[in-house]
Amino acid sequence: MGVQAEEALELASFDEFANYLRANTRVFMELGEKTYYLTHTDEYWRAQDCAELNDKGHFLDCSDLVATLNEFFGLAWLDGKTIEDVFADAKFYKSIQE
Repeated sequence: MGVQAEEALELASFDEFANYLRANTRVFMELGEKTYYLTHTDEYWRAQDCAELNDKGHFLDCSDLVATLNEFFGLAWLDGKTIEDVFADAKFYKSIQE
């Protein structure tokens, strides 16, 4: 689990975002008043709700767990929308590992 950087990433397109996530495997996404942690851990891609913690003190999963990034991008876990559907309305932040 990382810490959210203060400055938003400058990602001009969804393809640029996809390449960033492919290379870095984790990013914070702000959408409206919600913040999500998009990450690849334990061999699965997942989205986690930063407002809720599980019993281990980690962000709570809010999407299905899938094996590939393409499967993750295809998940409609945001009120029936995918990350690509909401990309223009979202801000993304680097995850700083402590």
